[in-house]
Amino acid sequence: MVSILITTFNSAQFIERCLDSVQRQSYRPLEIIVVDNASEDGTRELLSKLEAGIKVIHNDTNIGFAAAQNQAARSARGSWLLSLNPDVVLGTNFIAEAVSMGEPNPKIGAVCGKLLRWNPGSDPEFTKVIDSTGIYFQPDLRHLDRGAGEPDQGQFEGAEYVFGATGAAALYRRSMVEDVSVDGEFFDEQFFAYREDADLAWRAQIMGWHCLYTPRAIAWHVRRVTPERRSALPTEINWHSVKNRFLMRAKNISWRVYASCFFPTTLRDAQVIGYCLLVDRKLASALAAVWKSRHELKRKRQIIQAQRRVSDRELLFWFSGRGVGLKLSSSETSETELQEDSQARISAKSRSY
Repeated sequence: MVSILITTFNSAQFIERCLDSVQRQSYRPLEIIVVDNASEDGTRELLSKLEAGIKVIHNDTNIGFAAAQNQAARSARGSWLLSLNPDVVLGTNFIAEAVSMGEPNPKIGAVCGKLLRWNPGSDPEFTKVIDSTGIYFQPDLRHLDRGAGEPDQGQFEGAEYVFGATGAAALYRRSMVEDVSVDGEFFDEQFFAYREDADLAWRAQIMGWHCLYTPRAIAWHVRRVTPERRSALPTEINWHSVKNRFLMRAKNISWRVYASCFFPTTLRDAQVIGYCLLVDRKLASALAAVWKSRHELKRKRQIIQAQRRVSDRELLFWFSGRGVGLKLSSSETSETELQEDSQARISAKSRSY
């Protein structure tokens, strides 16, 4: 069974079409769990009309995306958990394709598909512009979506190992979720929202889990938060984004990886901190929030690092600037070969960095 976890917050504009695409999935059985974070735009009324076959949990306050997803996961019964945004429409075979790619190799903890841009009300609504084909990190420790904003011209048509899956539509193996959770949280609730998917992906990499991208699982996503739109975004979004950049690093990075990224990361940090202190001072409290969390971060870091199963040498591949993706070899076809080859190939590739 696949459990679909959807968090809504003022999602009336999208939720019906999202749920319709879920109901049309070729894969069965499915379990649908929706957690509403105190919506005030009619979302709750819509959900009340759609509750047949859907478990709906109503929160009295907005507890954040991360906490709501954890709440849904605790109610889920599936062996796979699909973290799905309400502003995503799935292709009919999205879940079937993703599960079929993940099942053969028990070390594949996450599967992501090809997300394209959905522009409701436009012509066409369902575009050929790439939204995400997985998460990658730059040497300055910024994480971005592969191919974001590019026309889909077949440049991502091969299955590949990637650093992680964007949380808009990410399929997670339950055994991985249980393995990497800290204090029962697979998404860190300190993040509230934004960057929690990259944090989870980093933690999973440390603990030896792989993320596989397949172009055969296709979905469409309304992308509202992008780097180029930062100045136009609400302060709350930018506040959490700044805070979570440093929370993620404090828990997950090793000294060796940090040393390898020191100069580009320090330059980027100076730009972020300077912007907070000199341009938009409303964001300065985000830096203070990280400092106030230092003891909790230290405790979580100790838990995560104690479960480390992957060497720094292997991890450096993903932060090298060239670790955008690692294509499957032609031999990685059978279940046995896929299980044996995945870690070996990533390890071998990392020796050159």
